[in-house]
Amino acid sequence: MNRHLQLGTLIVATLLMTTACERGSSDLRVWVQQTLRTPAGEIEPIPPIAPTEVVTYSAYDLRDPFQQRLATPDEEPTVTENGEGAIRPDPDRRREFLEGFPLDTLDMVGTLEIEGVNFALIRDNDRVVHRVREGNYLGMNHGRIVRVMPDRVELVELFQDARGIWSERRSQVAMEDSR
Repeated sequence: MNRHLQLGTLIVATLLMTTACERGSSDLRVWVQQTLRTPAGEIEPIPPIAPTEVVTYSAYDLRDPFQQRLATPDEEPTVTENGEGAIRPDPDRRREFLEGFPLDTLDMVGTLEIEGVNFALIRDNDRVVHRVREGNYLGMNHGRIVRVMPDRVELVELFQDARGIWSERRSQVAMEDSR
């Protein structure tokens, strides 16, 4: 039975292949002859390559702007990391609500003076207005408010470098209209 099945499959395959062989290929022969009689087209020459200007990269010894900068020995801070009076955030201080927002998402929208104390009105990115004063904290970098002025709030933020040494940087949140 298996032998008869193989023989039948072979006969069917042979018949299918022979049906594709047709003697009426005269149109193909005519096309080939016409193609051979037509003159070959000209190929345009390759355009000359313009010489490129050689540029020397001269910034190889400059700092990579995408890597964190390490302090060099001549930039050593005057106060050591563990020294007396070293700058560092207070780990025991309770964090304030506005320290959960990046500084660039906070806007100053006004000021108040209550019993001689100046307050700033700060709006967060949820559009909620908060009252802050000197000594409060803003932003995610331990930003302590050092001065409330009619057009801005000045603060000192703490940043840690790659060696773990903290440094201060002055920042401000300006009144929304004065930007």
